[in-house]
Amino acid sequence: MYVTVYSTQTCPYCHQVKQYLAGQSVPFRDIDVSADAAGAAEMVRISGQRGVPVTVIDGQAVVGFDRRQIDALLAKARRPRLGAGVANASQMAQQGRCTETRGAYVGRVTPGGLAEQAGLAPGDVIVSLANRPTDTAAALEELAARLSPGQSIPLSYVRQGQTRHAVIRT
Repeated sequence: MYVTVYSTQTCPYCHQVKQYLAGQSVPFRDIDVSADAAGAAEMVRISGQRGVPVTVIDGQAVVGFDRRQIDALLAKARRPRLGAGVANASQMAQQGRCTETRGAYVGRVTPGGLAEQAGLAPGDVIVSLANRPTDTAAALEELAARLSPGQSIPLSYVRQGQTRHAVIRT
């Protein structure tokens, strides 16, 4: 999760946003737009606003101190992500990239993500997550969206015709 607060020293709402984030143990980068012209220009480019505070959470801007919107974006950002680009195995089989016709074909793995930690590699086909079959990429993404921090989730995948098992720790 990446959080940036565009603020000024004299803005009371800026102080409230920063205190709120600190109270939630959310690390953030603070850019004082009154002293940083490039930061001010970046804030306007991202949000279309010249007023502060502007809080950016994983690329989504919140103008002002809108606690409800900040909480919603923080909840979304804290949700574990699989860290793999996937496609339907059936489509990849038609293209000759794999032999599996069911599952989610792994096209790329994000460094440091859950998929890499589980030992997945491009070319693998995920066939179950949390002991539930994943016949398509959409099914995998639906199951992955339900993951919560602090869980140990079983994962099964096929690599070179052999089914393998791993555990994802969110």
